[in-house]
Amino acid sequence: MPLLWTLRDVVGLTGTKYGCGKALCGSCTVYVDDVPARSCVLPVGELDGRSITTIEGLDSDSGRAVKAAWLDLQIPQCGFCQSGQVMAAAALLDRNPAPTDHDIDQAMEGNICRCATYHRIRTGIKKAAETVSAKGTKA
Repeated sequence: MPLLWTLRDVVGLTGTKYGCGKALCGSCTVYVDDVPARSCVLPVGELDGRSITTIEGLDSDSGRAVKAAWLDLQIPQCGFCQSGQVMAAAALLDRNPAPTDHDIDQAMEGNICRCATYHRIRTGIKKAAETVSAKGTKA
């Protein structure tokens, strides 16, 4: 059984979405040991002892900043892909708290938005980066 179905159907965490079932769209992105992974193709039996973080448990500084930016800027249109977008964006800011447009494009590549809110997603990542940077400069 893929991790995605275990999360949704067994555990009841429905924030992670099914998109393509082939790890191509990013809707099912979760963290496995703090690394973004596509849960639709991960056999749950191979994850024993590993740490899994879903959108429901995303509580890092960057995760909170991304979620806040998404709400403030009203980024989602249909919202279907957004949990995967948020997970990828937070992972980017964990690695690079001041990404360029090129950095954002590379990190978000493979996260498909059927509503084409890519410009708004980039704006949200930049806003979240400002929040993360401001928080990091406070003593």
